Amino acid sequence: MNPEDPRARRTRARLRSAVLTLAAEHEFGSITMSAVARRAEVNRATVYLHYPDLDSLVTDAMDDTIGHVARAAALCPLDSPRDHAPEPLVTLFGHVAAHATLFERMLDAQGSARFAARLRERLTAELAGRFARGTRPGGYADVPPEVHAAYLAGALTGVVAHWVTGGRRAPAEEIALAFWRLFRS
Repeated sequence: MNPEDPRARRTRARLRSAVLTLAAEHEFGSITMSAVARRAEVNRATVYLHYPDLDSLVTDAMDDTIGHVARAAALCPLDSPRDHAPEPLVTLFGHVAAHATLFERMLDAQGSARFAARLRERLTAELAGRFARGTRPGGYADVPPEVHAAYLAGALTGVVAHWVTGGRRAPAEEIALAFWRLFRS
């Protein structure tokens, strides 16, 4: 199978759409490849031709969302005052809020470990890239930039997971400010 074939691209798009629709309707742990195949109106074997497992499929389906979150994190000006969350950080949490059900289902105890790892990896890569361009906060010269980026990515992933799975969901602006205050400490 040629992954660049237009038919293969259309099939993968249908599969991604199907799994996201199912994830919005059901807990991630209850979704099966058969259900995805039915929703996408393809044979179950076709699903396996494109994706080895559900984690791979959902991670691919959420890749644009992961990228949006990672890019927003990398845009945060690091010199904003402690009591004013930078707009890109508010935008990041607003994007997560707009997709809260999917993030909740992907990051809860029954969710996708691959999704959580991919989110953390993309955040780390975006932040490490930013640090490599010389836009790293001061006072951390004794910490390797990639370790610093991984630390922040893990913290941000943890806060997002706690926020979307913790029951009462504070407004995006409030959680962005809480994260920013921790970051600026």
